[in-house]
Amino acid sequence: MRIEPVFLFDLDGTLVDSVYQHVLAWNVALSSEGLDLAVWRIHRKIGMSGGLFINQLLRETDAVIDPARAERLRKKHAEAYCAFARDIRPLPGARELLAFLTGSNIPWAIATSGRMETATINLVSLGVDPNNATVVTRDQVKHAKPDPDLFLVASARLNAQIERAIVVGDSIWDMLAAMRCRALGVGLLSGGYGPDELRKAGAIRVYEDPADLLNHIDEVGGRR
Repeated sequence: MRIEPVFLFDLDGTLVDSVYQHVLAWNVALSSEGLDLAVWRIHRKIGMSGGLFINQLLRETDAVIDPARAERLRKKHAEAYCAFARDIRPLPGARELLAFLTGSNIPWAIATSGRMETATINLVSLGVDPNNATVVTRDQVKHAKPDPDLFLVASARLNAQIERAIVVGDSIWDMLAAMRCRALGVGLLSGGYGPDELRKAGAIRVYEDPADLLNHIDEVGGRR
């Protein structure tokens, strides 16, 4: 008996070309608080939970970040990101990939470390209505990536065992979370991580972007 897969997608850098807008938004937020962190270091943290981001920031700077300051940073990041809304675009093939899965009766969900206040911008650009699709955001789980909570909740809402899931993401944090919940990780290069990094973090396959994944969908359990 064939076991049909379900697909769980990260959002930023996986379906939507928004990683660098997040990097710039965090740079604006950190600068407003007098915190100096090189842009490349910010990029390496995109995709992890905000709390883990703050923990790594503490390790890399001498800053004192209490809960009130952490909340200010989060809000300033969201405000700055919203200012970039007009520049957010779906990645090549993202809409077509979701349409293919829907047309093939293959369940899919979106599971993002972003909160709904920023995820909404991405969903609008993607043409996805969260009221008509399965979308899990940071607001809805205790821990975000690299913890597996987002993917576990998403698979549960699809009424699927997590072992059936193909987790598609652009960062090592997605792949680590997939491994921790026994899902299969598929990496995309569209977020800036290299293929070796994604494979070492657990990716079983690596593709350029959603269009490339759609072109090879049979390799990960889909059927054209």
